[in-house]
Amino acid sequence: MTHANSLFDTHIESWMNLPGLTLHRVTQVIPTPVVDDLAAAVRREIGSLRLPARLPPGAKVAVTAGSRGITNIARILALAVGELKAEGFTPFLVPAMGSHGGATGEGQKELLARIGITEEVVGAPIRSSMEVVEVGRDSHGVPVYADRTAWTEADGILVVNRAKPHTEFSGSIASGLLKMLVIGLGKHRGALTAHKQTLSRAFMGTLPEMGRVILAGGHVVGGLAIVENYREETHSVHGVMPEDFEAADTRLTALSTSLLGRLPFEDLDVLVVDWAGKEISGNGIDPNVIGRRMFIGEPEPTSPKIRRIFLRDLTPVTHGNALGIGLADFCTRRAAQQVDFYTTYTNAITAMIPEKGRLPVVCEHDRQGVEWSILTGSPELDPALVRLAWIKNTRDLETFYVSPALLPEIAGRGDLTIESQATQVTFNPTSGNVVPFWKD
Repeated sequence: MTHANSLFDTHIESWMNLPGLTLHRVTQVIPTPVVDDLAAAVRREIGSLRLPARLPPGAKVAVTAGSRGITNIARILALAVGELKAEGFTPFLVPAMGSHGGATGEGQKELLARIGITEEVVGAPIRSSMEVVEVGRDSHGVPVYADRTAWTEADGILVVNRAKPHTEFSGSIASGLLKMLVIGLGKHRGALTAHKQTLSRAFMGTLPEMGRVILAGGHVVGGLAIVENYREETHSVHGVMPEDFEAADTRLTALSTSLLGRLPFEDLDVLVVDWAGKEISGNGIDPNVIGRRMFIGEPEPTSPKIRRIFLRDLTPVTHGNALGIGLADFCTRRAAQQVDFYTTYTNAITAMIPEKGRLPVVCEHDRQGVEWSILTGSPELDPALVRLAWIKNTRDLETFYVSPALLPEIAGRGDLTIESQATQVTFNPTSGNVVPFWKD
């Protein structure tokens, strides 16, 4: 194996002259409006739900807490809990994250703690269990499930989630209140059932209908939807009445989509991604940025078109959950060695996306990954002519590097600035890994 890799490296070097790989640093201006006063906004939006007029004094309210890396989520939950207490209610939290946390009650509580959501921080107990109850059936006769504790031991459920474009499908609704109801509150069994239905009738034929079944039970008393800007700062929060969940999801998905960051190119030969992780995207690498979805029953995005993607590393925060690694064509061996296959496969199978849990072609080091991506992704062998972009991750797109071939598309754009001094990319002659060149 070592001998073959060494021979192949030498052969490619003679073709591509990678020591000549030169990149230019580009900065992109992306608008990032934020909420003026988060505490006041949460109080106002909880107040808009008129809960004291709809629930008895002292009523127990189950508040959902998801596993996504939502900025300010611990504070938002604490503010919501505080306002519920001020209105005379008894709130508690229930993890609503499908199969995450290893699909165990203790694992889900531990996952919340890792993102700062603890009983001490939010000021309310966290009641974590994987038990569910069947709350009804949809028009296809498919059972719909909800967390047993929230459904049977609370007087009402307050659904809290971020509204944003989904990584698995496109449509008028995406990752929002309805998804938290069906996938999150449904726990492992509900998430698996719902995801399985998407194979035959897609997400848009599944989520709204199953969500209506849960809402018809009368247990949900409202929602608090969070919208973030490109930097994942809190843009706004929105109190939503149960009967308005679907309309709010549609409206807030459109708002969130308008705030997304994107690569300013429609066509790339190679995209190098330094980091993938669950805190960056539910798929580690955001399909909305790379133009790859790989989900049965959903069409692939029409843009951007990226021929080869090389992933260098997994983030420490993802704790080995490499869901989405299959979106890349190549990855380093060090990234592959970080994969927690149990966690990754649990997530991938529950979400019906085994493709995204499988390993790409594994490269011994960075140099090999860049070489093989260029060799198989570009009609050019001269690095100066290859359409290549190099990003930290799919969330942080205000700064990135590009090859000379992309400079003509950047020139003259008011939102893009090219740094005049070029950066020479070099690889350690012993390890084959790139010598760090990023300037923050």
